[in-house]
Amino acid sequence: MLELLRIRDLALIEDAELEFAPGMNALTGETGAGKSFIVRAIDFLTGEPMSADLVRPGKDKAVVEAVFVLPEGSELNGPTGEGGGEPAGPQELIIRRELSADTGRSRVFVGDRLGSLDTLRELRAGLVLHTSQHGQQKLLQPAHQARILDAFLPDPGVLARRDAALAAVRTVQAARAELAAKVAELSRQREFLEFQRAEIAKVAPQPGEEDELLARKAGLKDRERLEEARGRALEALLGETPLAAQVGELSRCLAQLADFDPAFAQDKDVAEDFRHQLANLESRIRRMAASGEGDDIEAIEARLFELAKLKRKLGKGFSDIGEIVDLGRQVEENLSFLDSCALDERRLERDEAEAAAGLGQALDALNAARAAAADDLCARLGRELSGLGFSEHARVEFAFEPVEVYAGPAGSLSEQRGRLFWVPNPGQPPRPLDKIASGGELSRFLLALASLQAESAQPTLIFDEVDAGIGGHTLTRVGERLTALAGRQQMILITHWPQLARLAERHFLVRKDVLDGLTYTGCVRLGAGEIGAELVRMSGGETA
Repeated sequence: MLELLRIRDLALIEDAELEFAPGMNALTGETGAGKSFIVRAIDFLTGEPMSADLVRPGKDKAVVEAVFVLPEGSELNGPTGEGGGEPAGPQELIIRRELSADTGRSRVFVGDRLGSLDTLRELRAGLVLHTSQHGQQKLLQPAHQARILDAFLPDPGVLARRDAALAAVRTVQAARAELAAKVAELSRQREFLEFQRAEIAKVAPQPGEEDELLARKAGLKDRERLEEARGRALEALLGETPLAAQVGELSRCLAQLADFDPAFAQDKDVAEDFRHQLANLESRIRRMAASGEGDDIEAIEARLFELAKLKRKLGKGFSDIGEIVDLGRQVEENLSFLDSCALDERRLERDEAEAAAGLGQALDALNAARAAAADDLCARLGRELSGLGFSEHARVEFAFEPVEVYAGPAGSLSEQRGRLFWVPNPGQPPRPLDKIASGGELSRFLLALASLQAESAQPTLIFDEVDAGIGGHTLTRVGERLTALAGRQQMILITHWPQLARLAERHFLVRKDVLDGLTYTGCVRLGAGEIGAELVRMSGGETA
């Protein structure tokens, strides 16, 4: 039950607070006063979108908050006490939703915690059931009529199983389509792929081969310079008179001079050390091996030319031989795929047949469930409508039309979708509801459907001018039915009929005022004397 609703800075509403009664609550007021914004606020609070331009001009955000009282045992109640336990009677559920004027984004609070729109949508079915004049237009749509029937299926799981089976079929179909497209594209390229494979196989390039060859080629050029330097160095060491021999002779002479002047002894030692260094230097130069020794420059050049020729022949402007190696692997994979794709096609064909069989079973179960639900719903609707002023001979029927949901190699599969047919008077053939129902009849249809939909969860019923197009004795019957529904669960009724408004346990007046050049929509609860005056106004009379 919606106990309290507060709306701040939404459209023309600056601040409105409504405390609803358990039974019927009437909202009345002149056309254009803003009654619809009260209902839109409730819709917004329970997950419906709202445009940022509905935030009151000059305000940062609009805020809608409500207190719902949940009945004992409600599925919306959370666990109570330590670790759960037994429900502790009715509980309060506080919901707040804010709409930013700048970003158009909203924030949701459930209790004292941030929530999400998904949370609100899950809660909505147990909190409110909104029926409006817009519902009349939806009721005329065959697709909506089919959804109405599905809402009354005793086991909603048949729809989930149909959806899962259909998704499985479509997944396999998508895989087959993807496979067929790939086969067609590669088949078109097969001759070129085989040409690429043959050319790559003839050259057989290896990863990093080109870089290695270029490095070896550069090494051969370095070897020529090295050999030249080695030759000149050895020539200097081993000329007509080897340098080591000359230094040896110098060492002996210095030894003799040292006999006359001891200072030459040190010079003799330096010469002797240098002679030993020259011997070691010659050995090192002779042992030195140039990098790339044994390479054939002509063979390297020929291989590089072969690789460059392969790049040009493949015609894709390859900058690196590694790309050709990768291409070779891809070509081989694609040709192998073409050779083995028939196995994949047969496997997917079997998978589709199995998925289609599962879909057929799911559709059979759904069609049978819809037929049974249609019989039950039509009987219940007939009883509801008879209490709303329709002839006891009026009948509601669902006619089923096959709708193809799958077409495959072995045939197609269809599901039976229901469409409402209406016999308002005896002796007439059934006709589609959307072809013959008047506005008043549609209003009563909506009321009857809402009554049936709300039987189990018993949310707050919101009727937004569903009494349009009716009057006289029929209006009296509708009033009786509304009173009976309000005895079962809370109701918010927006109406222009005083005959219905007077039935409410609590009456709110929505009015528009202009103060200091600004327009405001307000909502006040009427007292007994004020209710009488409002009923007179609604009847077209003058009020004091």
